[in-house]
Amino acid sequence: MPSPNIRYIVRNVEEAVSFFTKHLGFTVAFQPAPGFAIVARDDVRLALNAVGGPGGASQPMPDGRIPEPGGWNRILLEVRDLEALVNTMRAAGVNFRNTIVSGIGGKQILVEDPSGNPIELFEPKA
Repeated sequence: MPSPNIRYIVRNVEEAVSFFTKHLGFTVAFQPAPGFAIVARDDVRLALNAVGGPGGASQPMPDGRIPEPGGWNRILLEVRDLEALVNTMRAAGVNFRNTIVSGIGGKQILVEDPSGNPIELFEPKA
């Protein structure tokens, strides 16, 4: 199973990439669009998403909340069959912030831990 990823919502992806590569020893692993990049260091992969970008991570929630820096940072766990896992977790009474959304790289949903902390479940495109 792949290592978990961490996602940060940032105001400016280029500034964030510069900060993490310049100051913290990360390298650019993937940058398919101006509003998204993945930087890596050892086994840590940090997904950086711009506020208000076209990707799934920056889309508003059904209740109108908008992802922004500081309050939407979360662990991102890659899964093989998102829909099946969501169905199993919903049946167990687990709370989700939203429904499954599709973005640039795949499908995702935000599940909350018992304290309300978000965890992103992500199924990449084949």
